[in-house]
Amino acid sequence: MTVTASASTARVVAAALERTWRVATPLTPVGFYPRAGVIPAVVAVHDQTGPWDAVGRTRRLELSDGSSVVESLVRVEPDGVFVYELSRFTGLLGRLVTGGRADWSYSSTPNGRTRVDWTYSFFARPGRGLIVRGIVRFAWAPYMRRVLVGIAREVERVGQPSA
Repeated sequence: MTVTASASTARVVAAALERTWRVATPLTPVGFYPRAGVIPAVVAVHDQTGPWDAVGRTRRLELSDGSSVVESLVRVEPDGVFVYELSRFTGLLGRLVTGGRADWSYSSTPNGRTRVDWTYSFFARPGRGLIVRGIVRFAWAPYMRRVLVGIAREVERVGQPSA
C-alpha cells in the first residue's frame, strides 16, 4: 500500500522516557481527540482485546459523527516505538481512504525529558488522493499538533506531587 498523505509532529515532554511511555501509550483517545472542524471526536472505545500494550491488540473507536475505525497494534517496543494501523473506516473517511498508520517514537533528551515524534499516514482510495492530501495538510496536521499538546500535558500531570 502506498502512502498518499502523511503529517508529522513532535513535542518535548517534561517527563522522563519511562513515565512518558507508561502514561501516553495506553491512554484512551476519548477526551484527547476532540472534534475539530471536519474531524470528528473520538467518543468511545469498543471491543478492545486487552491492555493497549502488545502487538495484535485491536479496538474500535466510535466517532462523534457516528462513524468508526478499527485500530490494530503492529509494533510495540517498550520505551521506544509504538505503531498501530487503522482499517475499516466508516463514514466520509471510509469513502476516501483504505487505511492509515500511526507511528509514535519516544527518545530521551539530554536534560531528562522525552521527545515524542508522531507521524500519521493515510492510504487513499483510487482517485481520492488529492482530496486526502488536502484534508491532511489543512485539517489533520494542525489537529495532530493540538492533540499532542493535550497528551503531553497529561503525561506531565500524571505522577506529579499533589499541591
